[in-house]
Parts: sequence; structure tokens; C-alpha cells
Amino acid sequence: MRASIGRSSSLSAAAMAVMMLASCGGRASTPAVQSASGSSDGSRGSAASGLPLDQISLPPGFSIAVYASGVKNAREMARSPSGVLYVGSRTAGNVYAVVDEDGDFRADRVVTIASGLEMPNGVAFRDGSLYVAEVSRILRFDGIDDHLDDPPKPVVVRDDFPTDRHHGWKYIAFGPDGKLYVPVGAPCNICDPENPIYATITRMDPDGSNREIFAEGIRNTVGFAWHPETNVLWFTDNGRDNLGNDRPPDELNRAPRKGMHFGYPYCHGGDIPDPEFGSPGTCAKYTPPVQKLGPHVASLGPLFYTGDMFPAEYKNQIFIAEHGSWNRDIPIGYRVTLVRLAGEGDDVHATSYEPFAQGWLPGTDAGDAWGRPVALLQLPDGSVLLSDDRAGVIYRISYQALK
Repeated sequence: MRASIGRSSSLSAAAMAVMMLASCGGRASTPAVQSASGSSDGSRGSAASGLPLDQISLPPGFSIAVYASGVKNAREMARSPSGVLYVGSRTAGNVYAVVDEDGDFRADRVVTIASGLEMPNGVAFRDGSLYVAEVSRILRFDGIDDHLDDPPKPVVVRDDFPTDRHHGWKYIAFGPDGKLYVPVGAPCNICDPENPIYATITRMDPDGSNREIFAEGIRNTVGFAWHPETNVLWFTDNGRDNLGNDRPPDELNRAPRKGMHFGYPYCHGGDIPDPEFGSPGTCAKYTPPVQKLGPHVASLGPLFYTGDMFPAEYKNQIFIAEHGSWNRDIPIGYRVTLVRLAGEGDDVHATSYEPFAQGWLPGTDAGDAWGRPVALLQLPDGSVLLSDDRAGVIYRISYQALK
């Protein structure tokens, strides 16, 4: 029997309409397993029937294939030491277990281990337990690897996060300090809420105790990671709407210590005072981004690459899944980008920002997109998984040197 924990919420018709537009909800899809490979002249090989993976442009030597299909509205991923891949969702309300039983990098089973949840976007794995983030609750499924077909009743770790659905979906992860990091987005496009927990990244002990605000002034982060050498937190942040097509940029930020403020709602992108809440000189008070990203690209899950499969130039560099703009006149994003870094210790800094994988948006309308990248996860062999909530699949990106 699948675990099912229903949650009710009230939402005005207008708010629901906004949520539906913003989400561009994922649709179920069961494409054939297929792959496409990069080539030295930039041409693409033809794909098998199903998703048009031949449209995806990658650097030479890289390939993309479907690792798992039928993962409706696939969002954040977490992998257990035994190799089970857990996947959250946002609009589907499900949590999945994806199993590759024979190790051929093609999923043999996709099991729905929980349903009826409220935006269970975030998943994290620790000490044999799966942690799942709803809008206002953190749940824990103990011993889940051994009970995929009969999931245990979840333990409620904490249930006092705000109930706002606007930016209420969460990306979660355990940091090097052993604490669970849980963001709380702003409950609006632009506002200055009285409750200090909004527009922050919080952290707490695995049992839910000792919650504190780690960083603030963050409109809506749906992805973060720690630098593999410095253990410093880096995170993406989605910029506000209604300042035009090209303002403000999304942001890649770093937080080397607790207590830093990244500007929201007073300053955007490090140098754009908010017309309502900011003023001249406002931005000097806050921490600017390490890298300005594209405007409204909906930058989500980042990944520091630490494997040995990709060429050495990618080691300790950061990949970002860009979900894609939903209200820009000409949509952008719908791709995976690469931010190249240089320096050591406290001097690690961004040197460039460039596309890595693109082609999910073949036209000039947001509705043309057949896929929307969400999150990245590195496998032990050095290949990288990428979730897609529109196509309902998990891709695997791998590399083989050209002969």
C-alpha cells in the first residue's frame, strides 16, 4: 500500500491562476529510452521515437539519454547509498523511488512511495531515512530502501513552516555540518513580510530541533550546494517579476557564514534598487551575487561536479538547471548552464557563465518547450542525472572522449 497523506489548503481563484501560470505544470510522459551525442562539428545524431533528444546541443563528447520515464513532474532528486533514486514532485503531489536493478543506467522500476502530499518538491537522504519537504512540513520515511512496495508511515519532523503556497515549494539538503537546510520563499512577487522566516534559508538538526535562520534576503531559492573544497554554501535565487523582460537577473550567491543578507526585497542583482522598497545607495548594504544569471531564467538546482568522467576542466565547476521563463515576452532558460570558477579558499569566484545543454525550447513561445530542467545529481561513475518536470523523465548526461 502506498503512503498517502492528504493536505487541504484554501486558495483564491486569482492566486490559483497565478500558480498555474507560474508552474507550467508537468505532464506525464513515457518516452522510449533514447540518446543523443555531441559531435565535434556540432551536429546531432537522430533520436529514437519519443522525446526529441536529437535537439539537445551538448559540448563534443557528451551524450544525453533517458534514465527513467513515467516520473510525473520530476523535481529534486536524492540517492541512497544502495543506489535507489528518490524524486520529489511539485504539482503531482507524489514522491517516487527509481530503481536501476541491473546497473545499466536505465531504470527498471518507478515506484510511487507517497501521494497526496502538498508540493513535495524537496527530498534528502540521511542515515537510512528519506526526508521530504512539503509546504509547511518536513516528513521522514525511515528504512525506506527496504520498503519501497510497503512504505512506512512517515514521521513528522517539523510542521510549523509557513503555509503559503506562493514560493512554498522547497529544495532541501543536508550540509557538511550535518544540518538540514530548508528555504522559505517570499510569499509574494515583491513584499516585505513581517515574519522574519520569509525569504530565508533556515537550517535545523535532523530531528527538527534548533531551527535557525542561516541567510536572509533571498526571494526564492530552489537549489543549493556546498563547494567541495571550502564547504561554503552556494545557491541560486529567482529574481522578481514586473521590472521588464531584462531585469533583474537571477542570481548565483555564496554564503560563507551565517547572518548574511542578499538584498531582497530592497535590492536585486546586487545593483538594482527595488522601485518600491529600495532607494539610492540601498544596494551597498547587501551581499551582491557571485554571478548574475539570465533574467527570469528560473535558475533552480546547482551541482558542483566532482567526478572523473567529465574532462578535467569541469572539476569543481558549477552546473545550473534553468527551468525557463514563464512570463517573458521571448522566453529564455530551458537549459543547463555552466558557471566556471577560479581561485582558492575565500577567493573562489566566477569567471564565466555559458550554456552547457540546450534545446528543450525549440520555438519562441514558452508553450513550445517540450522539457524543463529542474535539478542535477551526480552518480558514482561520474555521469550526471537531470530531472525534467514537463517531460516527466530523468536524463543521464555522460561523456566519452572523441576518437
